[in-house]
Amino acid sequence: MNQKLAERLEELHKQHPDMGYRRLNDKLYHDDKIDVNDKRILRICRKKQIKSTLKHRYDGCTRPSRNPGFIAENVLNRNFHADNPNEKWVTDVTEFKYGTSFDDIHKLYLSVILDLCDRRPVAYVLGDSNNNQLVFDTFDQAVTLNPDAKPIFIVTGATNIHPGHFIINWNKLE
Repeated sequence: MNQKLAERLEELHKQHPDMGYRRLNDKLYHDDKIDVNDKRILRICRKKQIKSTLKHRYDGCTRPSRNPGFIAENVLNRNFHADNPNEKWVTDVTEFKYGTSFDDIHKLYLSVILDLCDRRPVAYVLGDSNNNQLVFDTFDQAVTLNPDAKPIFIVTGATNIHPGHFIINWNKLE
């Protein structure tokens, strides 16, 4: 039975290379009235190396920059340790969802700057939208609270923020 299924699956795959194992199983049932479990079809497809040619586009949250001129230098080089306070700061934005039901969901964004020496928050700002201004406000708060600090400042996450903004704001405070 498995051998006949494998042969039929190979035939179907040649006719429809875009079909995965689930659609091949549906086609088997529709055309040949063969009722087989999806896992069995998957196992046979793996053994015969039958794979669909269509691949789904990955829509991850972190994408490569379209303008490589704005890619920041890898200053930390994955060394997330600092010996002294205000030596290295990193920032990120976290999304929180809240609400009373699935129909009433709201979002809250927390922008935080952490000191890598002791992992303490240097500054934080809450906002109802994830935009550059949220990060700018956090940065301005951190610089105001720590006027003598001159850390390496790293913006993490997928942002459209040019590092020059922070240099300009830092120089305004001096």
